[in-house]
Amino acid sequence: MKKTSILSYFFLGMILLFLLFPIYWMFVTSFKTNMQLYKIPPSWLPLSPTLGNYIELIKGKVFLTYYSNNFIVAFSASVMTTVVALLAGYSFSRFKVKGSNLILFGLLSTQMFPVIGRVIALYTVFKSMRLLNTRIGLAFALTAATLPFCTWLIKGFFDDIPKSIEEAANIDGCGRLMTLLRIIMPLTKSGLLAIGLYTFLLAWDDFLHCVTLITSDNLRTLSAGISMRYLGELSYDWALINTISVIGTVPMLLLFVFFQKYMVQGLTAGAVKA
Repeated sequence: MKKTSILSYFFLGMILLFLLFPIYWMFVTSFKTNMQLYKIPPSWLPLSPTLGNYIELIKGKVFLTYYSNNFIVAFSASVMTTVVALLAGYSFSRFKVKGSNLILFGLLSTQMFPVIGRVIALYTVFKSMRLLNTRIGLAFALTAATLPFCTWLIKGFFDDIPKSIEEAANIDGCGRLMTLLRIIMPLTKSGLLAIGLYTFLLAWDDFLHCVTLITSDNLRTLSAGISMRYLGELSYDWALINTISVIGTVPMLLLFVFFQKYMVQGLTAGAVKA
């Protein structure tokens, strides 16, 4: 093996170690007690691993409430974003009207605004609509945050589908809606899966929207719940926090393991034209 190849693998290994070490340390810390965490020098392996942190979380109803709220909000936002982006992307792709390009760029321009600026506006609107402190209101906010990008992404899939397919379906007596549901949607399933996963990932990790729009503790999601309940002013329960982080990472890890191929395919499709 050439010396340059050995150096390349060495540097790649160092970078991989640097990136994976926080995940390893989080996992190891979840099996320690707080007394073991503050030992100097630290133990790189759990010498006497304990499941006490996991048992404490499972017994406590508060964590399970945060966890279930996270699933409800993330799943709701994913479904709403996928449905609206599907209809909007198809409309922009097939119906060319005056000002459609301007509307598309207007949608894209909303991604340039900082999240805190959008949250302030959403707070005012939701207050007048009585959607503050509700899970459905939080799902609406996350849908609004992810919809512009998802609409642009799925529109690219529709642009790549020949219109002759729809014309043939129309001749056979299939209406516009049935053509979309039975013919176009199966051809764009990788794109739909990509925007659904993209929205779920962003909604699962959301913090700012939940902290701003949710005030009741029983309606908070995982990120906001951790910061409000498990992070104190004077001391942190690091063992418990890392245990929560491990459990919160599991759904994301499973999604990447089982759907990574489809997500990458959906996000990169249409980027390179023949």
